[in-house]
Amino acid sequence: MKKILILGVGRSSSTLISYLEENAQKYGWEIMVGAHTLETARKKVSPSTKVIAFDVFNEQQLHDEVQAADVVVSMLPARFHPIVALACLKYKKSMLTASYESNEIAEMATLAKSQGILFLNELGVDPGIDHMSAMRVINRIREQGHKLLCFESFTGGLIAPESDNNPWHYKITWNPRNVVLAGQGGPACFIQEGTYKYIPYNRLFRRTEVIDIEGYGKFEGYANRDSLKYIEKYNLQDVPTVYRGTLRRPGYCRAWDVFVQLGATDDGYKMRNTEDMTYKQFINSFLYYSIEDPVKTKLYQYMHIDQDSDVREKIEWLGIFDDTVIGLKDATPAQVLEQIICKKWVLEPEDKDMLVMWHKFIYQESNKKKPTLLTSSMVSIGDDTVNTAMAKTVGLPLAIAVKMLLTGQIQLTGVQIPTHKEIYEPVLNELELYSIKFNEKITVWNETNR
Repeated sequence: MKKILILGVGRSSSTLISYLEENAQKYGWEIMVGAHTLETARKKVSPSTKVIAFDVFNEQQLHDEVQAADVVVSMLPARFHPIVALACLKYKKSMLTASYESNEIAEMATLAKSQGILFLNELGVDPGIDHMSAMRVINRIREQGHKLLCFESFTGGLIAPESDNNPWHYKITWNPRNVVLAGQGGPACFIQEGTYKYIPYNRLFRRTEVIDIEGYGKFEGYANRDSLKYIEKYNLQDVPTVYRGTLRRPGYCRAWDVFVQLGATDDGYKMRNTEDMTYKQFINSFLYYSIEDPVKTKLYQYMHIDQDSDVREKIEWLGIFDDTVIGLKDATPAQVLEQIICKKWVLEPEDKDMLVMWHKFIYQESNKKKPTLLTSSMVSIGDDTVNTAMAKTVGLPLAIAVKMLLTGQIQLTGVQIPTHKEIYEPVLNELELYSIKFNEKITVWNETNR
């Protein structure tokens, strides 16, 4: 009996666990789930799945569980993956994650390959489905003898239209800390028409483009931090334009930029007296001193927000001018802002989320004068607040890959991401059974298509 060890039961683990439980009955697998909190874990598993209290820093426990497993799935925060990976190397066990491939994991590639094991990363939605769906089209274009001129890709975890009831048109469906810190850690960098471009964080949310997806309306996209690293991973060295970004509904970015310019997204220092500070005082702490001017007036003047701007509705709806006490001791500005948005952008019991992905490919066919534009879009709607679109699109690709590995369909070793045809073709085909499917549209490219 083969044993699957799943470490961590975060927001995206419910679909992963359900899929593997269904297949465990078919293939005779045993599933062990290790979680920091047993109560949380037990809510996400069936009675046949074993659950243990797990501490990644308990070296003996980590090594015992990894040694007893045939494959390890780490749903822990990304910073803990290298700890798990070292145990996997010791006992020659493969590990799969949905997280970005870290430098620490990448450095284990030679050793993992020599031991005949696989560390497969970036197998969620973004990263994950984005890689697989993009590579399927890129390889098809090249196999047909065409020259790729442009590749752009955008993904967004949003709220479904039927649950969209706030002026931001947004609710939290993934780690809220990442929402607050989005875009930080260096400039956004990409290549456009052969020229390297950089957008500093303080300008990121003002440099957006509008994307229209048939049936779902308009979205706005802002650049991801580093698009350049995918040039080599996708083999796009000869492609003049490579750009990856994040999707939001129109108006979100301009309003969020208020907090960026204010300094409220900074996570680099702790503020004093945040335990007793109110939301209004928090905002006021970044503004000029004035006895007469209300905080609201000072903010609008400082940020040059017009009286008729819809930005006002968005930021006032968050309650940032309220006298609500923060109650967090020695918090960073980003931690305070995270608390504010978590209270307002929460999924209600009847809400459904939405995952949107959109790719653009421009390529030149040898027998045509004008380039061809191919757009590929995928929209997934969640079932409820547990079986969310985010949980499905993160958990299912990872779970399918676990099944493929245990049944011998994946023969790769070393450190990999799912850009290989032997991974992305069967995974994408099976995802279609769960209504995670891309719709393609092909037209002649011209400048008005931008």
